[in-house]
Amino acid sequence: MFKALALVAAILFVSTPYAVAAPQAHMVFFTLTEPNDANRDQLVAACHKYLADHTGVIYFTVGTIAEDRDREVNDTSFQVALHVVFDSPAAHDTYQTHPRHLAFIKEAGPLWSGVKVFDSNLVAASAAAAPSAAAPQEKAAAGE
Repeated sequence: MFKALALVAAILFVSTPYAVAAPQAHMVFFTLTEPNDANRDQLVAACHKYLADHTGVIYFTVGTIAEDRDREVNDTSFQVALHVVFDSPAAHDTYQTHPRHLAFIKEAGPLWSGVKVFDSNLVAASAAAAPSAAAPQEKAAAGE
């Protein structure tokens, strides 16, 4: 009987999905005190110097506002955007208190007058719910 229970427990243990922390996105939008090309370039360079290559970073990029995007829904209150995706919330937390992140704030902080931060937990496409069947209009448009 003990062997049977041990076997069932082992099967359940192996077949149970482990709770894995979702990747966490950290999106930061900077409004410059003086929005000129020199300050934009300086802030972008500081992001690369201090914020790239942290442990747990699976995606890093920094850039400037796409000024050609002027739809009503576009927020144009920033000049520089930083996008970092961490493999876990723990990696994000470590980054926040890392000496290089703190040095970035100290050195580059005078360049900005405002910062908006958007942190989110990411859901992989394979983990998302399967989409329902395409609406009849979509099928007709696709020639189905």
